[in-house]
Amino acid sequence: MRKLLTLAFLVFYQFVVNGQTVMQNKVFEENIQSVQLYPNTGDFSDQFNPPLIPLGATNLVLEFDDLAYEPDRYAAKMIHCNADWTPSGLKPADYLSRYNEFNLNTYDYSIDTRVPYIHFTFPVPRVSRSGNYILQVYRKQDQEDIIITRKFMVYDLQVQVGAKVVPPNQTEDRREGQQIDVQVNYSNKALQDPMNNVKLVIRQNQCWDNAKVGIQPTFIRENQKLLEYRLFDGSNVFLAGNEFRFVDLRFVRTTGRNVVNIKMEDDIVFAEAGLDRDRSGNGYVEYLDLNGQYAIENRDRANNDLTGEYVLITFNLDAPELSVAPYVFGALSYWGEGSRAEMEFNPNTATYQATLLLKQGWYDYQFALKTSEGWNTKELEGSHFQTENEYDVLVYYRELGSRYDELIGYAALNANKRRF
Repeated sequence: MRKLLTLAFLVFYQFVVNGQTVMQNKVFEENIQSVQLYPNTGDFSDQFNPPLIPLGATNLVLEFDDLAYEPDRYAAKMIHCNADWTPSGLKPADYLSRYNEFNLNTYDYSIDTRVPYIHFTFPVPRVSRSGNYILQVYRKQDQEDIIITRKFMVYDLQVQVGAKVVPPNQTEDRREGQQIDVQVNYSNKALQDPMNNVKLVIRQNQCWDNAKVGIQPTFIRENQKLLEYRLFDGSNVFLAGNEFRFVDLRFVRTTGRNVVNIKMEDDIVFAEAGLDRDRSGNGYVEYLDLNGQYAIENRDRANNDLTGEYVLITFNLDAPELSVAPYVFGALSYWGEGSRAEMEFNPNTATYQATLLLKQGWYDYQFALKTSEGWNTKELEGSHFQTENEYDVLVYYRELGSRYDELIGYAALNANKRRF
């Protein structure tokens, strides 16, 4: 077979809520690795930033590796979505000036790597409407043979958004939570029925699992053209969590930080991360992180994209046997959804272990438990108000009679700002 890795999992990129299709971030095949979608300004730090851009300005770029000897033929299209990520009523001609199918023709072969791969680069075409979008990549013009779906957002600033982190109103949350108070000034935009037509979304560290949606304004000050979101019921409070752990795979000829062993074979590189421990009972320790993101970087050779080795790295968690298995959590495992993210208990070492295939770079991660209410990191990581987190505050609006939700306001907020 042409592919080096078995297609170990194939999942739907969407699910249905109340009869409507909800679009999701997914990678469908294990031979597709190191998927990144980010604003392309030419800076190395672009990799950390969310795919969230102003209308008509910065371009996005999609990059990924196909672990193969020869390139496959891939194409992409864009789907406009509402604020809740259901497909909107817009047709492609409403937001694109070209036919909505784009061939991915820019690729290069890896150079002298143990695992051969094809590195694809796709500059995402600009759109003419604001809002939410899904970028869908598929094989050979077969739109049913999907390999990647990725969310991105385009905003058109028509209102002013102010946001700040404050201690939670509820006393029991004050040591572990961060409350996000928001104020929307719409003096330059006539909003009809803002209570029902404005939707506020707040997310933490580019993760959608715990995003706050459906928040209603506490005050509408019509004389001042202000919407205020200062809730007292905890619905705008996030668990602050803890700073992310990290592993430094920028080197394969020596061990990076939190890597205790590197072994280079003819066909693969093996590595073992240091022994991690449960932090739930520990005090807060300040250090810099990437808030769950990762950066592709090769310190052994030039050209990060084409000379980076793929490493099979084993993560080790020292924790008593749990009722449910923990997961390696962060962008490196597609926020726990990757096929190898679930850890297994090793009775010989009394540790939980998971082995991920990662390209050379710097990776943030935590450990999380999967529950019926979403991901729980507090159980193994603890939660501290002092933790540095990034928040995106998104304001959507639908005009009366319109077929879609516009993204008319955006603010980026960094709680206790310190960045790696």
